[in-house]
Amino acid sequence: MTAGPAINPTDIIARLQKNIESVVMGKTDSIRLCMVALIAGEHILLEDVPGVGKTLIGKSLAKSIDADFCRLQFTPDLLPTDIVGSSIFKPKTSEFEFIKGPIFSNVVLADEINRAPPRTQSALLEAMSEKQVSVDGHSYPLADPFIVIATQNPYEFEGTYNLPESQMDRFLLRISVGYPNPERELEILSSHRNGEPVNQLGPVVNNSDICALHVAARNVHVDDSISKYILDVVHRTRNSDELRVGVSTRGALLWYKAAQSLALMEGKDFVTPDHAKQLAVSVLSHRVSPRRLLSGAQKHEIEAIMERLVDEVDVPS
Repeated sequence: MTAGPAINPTDIIARLQKNIESVVMGKTDSIRLCMVALIAGEHILLEDVPGVGKTLIGKSLAKSIDADFCRLQFTPDLLPTDIVGSSIFKPKTSEFEFIKGPIFSNVVLADEINRAPPRTQSALLEAMSEKQVSVDGHSYPLADPFIVIATQNPYEFEGTYNLPESQMDRFLLRISVGYPNPERELEILSSHRNGEPVNQLGPVVNNSDICALHVAARNVHVDDSISKYILDVVHRTRNSDELRVGVSTRGALLWYKAAQSLALMEGKDFVTPDHAKQLAVSVLSHRVSPRRLLSGAQKHEIEAIMERLVDEVDVPS
């Protein structure tokens, strides 16, 4: 039996990134972080004010992959069964048949996730953590690959429900999109003269390619000195006078995976200290809680605390 052609991770990553950047302009850093999460096979939280491209990034990433995609608009009246599905009684067979919900897609865009009530959020939590859903005593595995791209506006409080810490911990990265610079914003206006460019976007990779990236990332070497550096930072968060809750063991594991993914993106088969340090704030800041009540700019203040703690730890040479 003849083996198929070898898959080149660098080529897959380059095709994906180029395709996304063809419609998402001026967001190179955000796209790069999204790619890290995709390579790691983990979930993404895009957080910022309305209208800066959160949903566009999610749609562009999903449409670049030849896979099942579903967009869920989270609202206060969204029920768990609207996400996972439900059992329907069939009179002809006198049996219940499970009808799968949209969560059984490969890529799920959860738009404005903090508008759904806690009961609905918890249904998504099991899917994100276990890659399966439980209905009427039965467990159903989800697709492979499976990734949730969630968006939320952190500055709007009316009609929203804060994500619990247990769910925040399931996201590999919390990414702020930000406003584009004036030159890029002019390009965006010009590109929309003939409609939405994202609607013309087609897939450039398939499910097998994404699964191959997951395997390649896991094979990236991490020296013991890098692992110790990761744990030193994690332990520093747990002993900080500024934080009530530090980074969990899951957080350390996810940071480890993210560093492997970034190294693979850069064409390396080993993780450098810089790979780990670059991702520290994006991976860790949403996993900690401050001791004192912060202002409305809480996110930025926590990120500043994390930057200080990371800088206090010696980077391996």
